[in-house]
Amino acid sequence: MLSQKARYALRALLHLVEHGTSRTIQVGEMAETQQIPRKYLEFIMVDLKKAGLVTSRRGPGGGYVLARPPSEISFVEVIRAIDGPIALVPCASENFYARCGDCHDEATCAIRRVLAQVRDSAVAILENTSLADAARVELAAEALSAA
Repeated sequence: MLSQKARYALRALLHLVEHGTSRTIQVGEMAETQQIPRKYLEFIMVDLKKAGLVTSRRGPGGGYVLARPPSEISFVEVIRAIDGPIALVPCASENFYARCGDCHDEATCAIRRVLAQVRDSAVAILENTSLADAARVELAAEALSAA
């Protein structure tokens, strides 16, 4: 299950997309607009900065901006930066592999095989969905509801 922290991170990044790649946005503005607790969002933004997804500027007019164009930031990058593995079990994870303690034979484990397929499907969708893609869908939905 996607954590609340990852959902907040995605909402904050989509807020940055909405305001363009050159304008810095302050945490307070994002927190208020997206209804995210400010202190929690500050921690999230630090994690996103460490992951190379945003950059920050200090001083008057400072804030956060995307580190790369929104078309180059995938959902999988954001989720991994905040939540870690996409896989439902550690033995099915590509980036955060760990052997399951109760597994008798990993090579023949049906659970691992099925959950690796689930991981592959989820990763394929998340890798091929950029912030720009999600923002377009969100803007289209807003335009339909306003009409």
